[in-house]
Amino acid sequence: MSVTGNFVCLLEETAARCPEKPALVCPDETLTYKVLHERAAGFARNLANRGVRPGDRVALVLPNHWTFAAALLGIWKLGATAVPLSPLLKSEERDAILADVDPSLVVERMDAGAGVWTTAKEGAAPAHFGYSSGSTGRPKGAVFSHAALTFANHSWADMMAVVPEDVVLSVLPLPHSFGLNGSLLAPLLRGATVVLPGGFAPDKVLAALPEHRITLFLGVATMFRRLLSAPEFAGADLSSLRLSVSGAAPCPWDLASEWRRRAGHRILRGYGMTELFRPISYLASTAEDRPECIGRAVPGVDIRVVTDEGTAAGKGDAGELWIRTPAALQGYWNDPAPVLEDGWFRTGDLARISAGGFVEITGRLRERILRGGYSVFPQEVEAVLAEHPDVAEAAVVGVPHPELGEEVAAFVVVKPGASPGTGTLAAYCADRLARFKYPRHIRLVSELPKGATGKVIKAELVRGWRTTTSSFD
Repeated sequence: MSVTGNFVCLLEETAARCPEKPALVCPDETLTYKVLHERAAGFARNLANRGVRPGDRVALVLPNHWTFAAALLGIWKLGATAVPLSPLLKSEERDAILADVDPSLVVERMDAGAGVWTTAKEGAAPAHFGYSSGSTGRPKGAVFSHAALTFANHSWADMMAVVPEDVVLSVLPLPHSFGLNGSLLAPLLRGATVVLPGGFAPDKVLAALPEHRITLFLGVATMFRRLLSAPEFAGADLSSLRLSVSGAAPCPWDLASEWRRRAGHRILRGYGMTELFRPISYLASTAEDRPECIGRAVPGVDIRVVTDEGTAAGKGDAGELWIRTPAALQGYWNDPAPVLEDGWFRTGDLARISAGGFVEITGRLRERILRGGYSVFPQEVEAVLAEHPDVAEAAVVGVPHPELGEEVAAFVVVKPGASPGTGTLAAYCADRLARFKYPRHIRLVSELPKGATGKVIKAELVRGWRTTTSSFD
C-alpha cells in the first residue's frame, strides 16, 4: 500500500481493490465502493463549480447518511478542508462556529450525482476541523492534518482488527471524532461494509444486527445500557457480533461485565478526546482487561504522567497525563497559542500508569465537563444562565454520572425578590444550548463559596454535591 499525502487517496486504493463491494448501506440506498467514490468525485466537481478551491474550508451540516460520507470525501478530493458540524447544534451555537471558521460554503444538502475528478494528491491544507466550545465560551476548532487522519485511522483499524469481511453498525454522530474515525473512516480504509441506519434506537439496532450480520458495533455507555434494558434484548440474535467498542465517555466496569455476560462478547474500552484520536485503548488482539484502567498507549503513541513540579511521576504515582501522538491536532483555528510542548499534549486529566503500562484516570485538572463524550465548558453555560433576568450569579460544574461519565450541574443565586423555579431555568438553558450542554441538575443557593480574590471555589460545590439535587431530563 502506497502512502500519499491526501488521506482520501488511501480510501481510493481500497475502492480500487473492491469496487463492487457494498461500502455504505442506508435505509434508502446501498452504495458500492465504486459508486461512493463516483459521487464523491461528482461533489468535488460541484464544489469547484461553486467557487470552492483547494485550501478552502467547507462546513458540513448533514445527517448520518451516505451523503455525509460522499460530501466529506468530495471535499478532500478537491483538496479543501472539511468542517463537520452536528445538526443538533442550536442556531446560535452553529452561527458562532461559522463566524469563527468563515467557510467558503455551508453544505446542508448533498445534491451532486456521479462524476469524475482528479484528486489533489498532496493534501497540503488541513484535512479536518473538530469543533467544540472553548473554555471562554468561544468556539475552538481543533485543526488536523491528513497525516494525523492517516495515522489515526490505521490505528483505529488495527485496534479493532478490522478486516474486509466486517460489517460495522454506525449509529454514532459522524461529526464527532469517535463516530467519524471509528465507525466510518477506519472501516472504509480496510474495505469493510458500514451500515448507517440513521440514528440510534434500541429496537432498531437489535433488529439490524441479524438482518445485516453485523460484526462490529461502536457505541457510548448510554447506548449499551439502553440496549441491555430493552425488552427485545433477551430474544435478540447477537451471534454475528465479534466485538463492541465503547468511547466518548467512560464505560463503567459493571456495564462492560454485564454486556460480556449477556451479549457473549467483549466491549473494547479506551480513551480519547476531540484533540487526540483514541491514543489509549485495549486492543482486540489481546484479551487482558483491568476494571480500573482504560487500556495502554496504542502502538506509535507515547504517554507520561507529570507532577505539579513538572517532573515525571513514579510508576503508580498520580499526575497530569501527557500524550504524544502523530494523530494530535496541529493547533486551534484562529488561536496562535501553542498547544503542544515538544510534541506533548497536556490532557488536563489526572492519571497513574502501572508498571505494565496500563492507565487509570483518577480525576481532571481542568474544568471541562466530558458529558457522553461531548465537551461542555462551564463558562458557556454560566453565560446563558447570567442572561436570565432573575439570575444574579451562577456556577457550573461537572458531577459524576454512571453512564455519561459526567453530568452538567448548576448552582444559581437569584436576584432579591425573584423566585424562578429550577425547571424554568433548565428550560431556559435548553432553549439556548445544545441538548448535551444544558444543566440537568440545578440547585438554588443563597451564595456561592468564594476565595479571598472573589473567585468561586468550585471544588466546594462538587464536594457538597451529594446532599440534595433537582434533576431534569
